[in-house]
Amino acid sequence: MGFQISGTGSAFPKKVLTNEDLSRMVDTNDEWIMTRVGVSSRHIATEESTADLATEAARKALEEAGVTPAELDLIITATITPDAVCPTVAGTVQQRLGASCPAFDISSACSGFLFALETTNGFFASGKVKKALVIGAERISKILDWEDRSTCVIFGDGAGAAVLTEGNGYLCSELMTAGGDSVIKIPGFGGTSPFSTLEPEKPVIFMEGQETFKFAVNALVDHIVSMCGKLGIEPAALDHIVPHQANIRIIQMAARKLKLPLEKFVTDIETVGNTAAASVPIALDDLNRSGRLQKGDLVAMTAFGGGLSSGGCILRW
Repeated sequence: MGFQISGTGSAFPKKVLTNEDLSRMVDTNDEWIMTRVGVSSRHIATEESTADLATEAARKALEEAGVTPAELDLIITATITPDAVCPTVAGTVQQRLGASCPAFDISSACSGFLFALETTNGFFASGKVKKALVIGAERISKILDWEDRSTCVIFGDGAGAAVLTEGNGYLCSELMTAGGDSVIKIPGFGGTSPFSTLEPEKPVIFMEGQETFKFAVNALVDHIVSMCGKLGIEPAALDHIVPHQANIRIIQMAARKLKLPLEKFVTDIETVGNTAAASVPIALDDLNRSGRLQKGDLVAMTAFGGGLSSGGCILRW
């Protein structure tokens, strides 16, 4: 037995940071950002924690699914920006919801939500889970170099969630990791050990833009083609594609390579930005609540990011 998605939800911080706001902070402007990335504004946490955003998104997903916290058998949160090493974001969400199931975090950068779905599918397959909550939640603003215009203009904060129940909607999936830190790197806290001889690095995002772009386009296209091949269908048979919202040009180029109309691709990057592991579930919730998603639709989700990692899945809604 596998799963189907029975409810989605998303949440954002109150503060909205526009390109005009950013132009007063770094050497940039709206035309530069829109042309190169496609982001006009993004939400930035001021008082909200990652767990705050995750909990709000989870409550919305549970409400739509008609599932109570007491019914949950598992909670997994994908994040690279937890509020603490311990407790986990998932554990905090569990406590706040009043659930009593196992809960843990998973980390695979922007691909994290896809890795979390695949992990959860294993619990369904083993018969240990009947209802689960999978969340992608990030407060990326806390790991940005706000003097680096090549990165600080791209990202935003937010959370997306999905409630999974028993079903046969999860048709196909792929995960990939190509380890290394030459393209994307986020150093962690250097520690306080008086014995360490390692030089501490600034714990902010370092990204090689051109290499990231090439990796992302290839990952998106390759996963779509490969998964459709496994199902014996053409990419044109997909009703919707929910890609990671890293850069509008990545999505546009992938659409051209796949020879698919851009309308098949869900895009919310203009007002949300890149929210890392929260990106795909936020976009899925946008699609779900827009009324465009119909029962029986074939939906592909793809993500790519640091690690380097990528993933994809195809669902029957």
